[in-house]
Amino acid sequence: MNKSQNALANWLSGRKEQWKRLAVLVGKRRDQRDDNPDEVRETVTGFEALARDLSMARDNLADTQVVRHLEVLFAQAHETVYRKAHSPWQDLLTLYREEIPALVGGKLRGAILATVAIFLGTLAVGWLLVSLNPELAGLFASETMINKVQQGELWTDDMLNVLPSSVLSLAILTNNIVVALTAFVLGALYGLGTLYIIALNGFMLGGIFAFTAQHDMDGRLFQFVVAHGIVELSVICLAGAAGMQLGEALIRPGPRTRVAAFQEVVAETGKLLFVIVPFLVGAGIIEGFISPDPRFPLLSRVVVGVCYGVLLWLVLTGKIWRKRSGSDRGV
Repeated sequence: MNKSQNALANWLSGRKEQWKRLAVLVGKRRDQRDDNPDEVRETVTGFEALARDLSMARDNLADTQVVRHLEVLFAQAHETVYRKAHSPWQDLLTLYREEIPALVGGKLRGAILATVAIFLGTLAVGWLLVSLNPELAGLFASETMINKVQQGELWTDDMLNVLPSSVLSLAILTNNIVVALTAFVLGALYGLGTLYIIALNGFMLGGIFAFTAQHDMDGRLFQFVVAHGIVELSVICLAGAAGMQLGEALIRPGPRTRVAAFQEVVAETGKLLFVIVPFLVGAGIIEGFISPDPRFPLLSRVVVGVCYGVLLWLVLTGKIWRKRSGSDRGV
């Protein structure tokens, strides 16, 4: 090695502290999203200086440990400096486009099918119990509800006379969100709490429909329920499926500890809250403004209910976000 190379090697060795500092800054930038402006500027300046150092090292110290070290650091710094800016909206769009559809169509699919089966099964049992033993209606309906039905009225008939639609919607959507969150959170009781919530809702709905059918009022109840009920019940089953997954993680954690398995499932299934809460808000608005209003005919209620249900399905599967291919557009 000649004198010029020795001088260059000595100069590069004097740059070690700057490289170490840049490595620290790159590590911090890669691990956090809220960047300190001063450190960001220092990182960019250090990256530019590193590019010059690497160029000189390649020209004069080819195939040495110094060059290999600088190349690794340069690649890391380049990735950090030129990474795309963090965007909460982009993260949210990715959640809806990719993560939730992957969750619903993957890990959660079996739990969703099981939860829907439990709900429909308990609904049928509730219907049969009240149909065969009308006195059991008291298990599912209050005395006021029973008296009204026996008088030829539904307990929903005078809802708008008691509360304005805005207040009624707020009360309903709050209650629905609480029920859904409860179905989810009670999964921590090894799934038994979630099972209870889903089964209870199935028993109640089946029993109440059977009771109103005995007084020829099930059609009126259906007319009240159909606009909001499709999404409301679907979302509660979705929350129940997430709760069942929590229980599954505790019962069968696999090679992980129960705590690790539980935390992982909470992080995954918690994403569904970004669907559950908005759609329950919408269902509450429908139930407050449309469902109790006699001015809306049955056909319009069915259209609202089915369209809102289809929208939920499109969001859950991610199909609402998918762009048509060129062949689909006739290109």
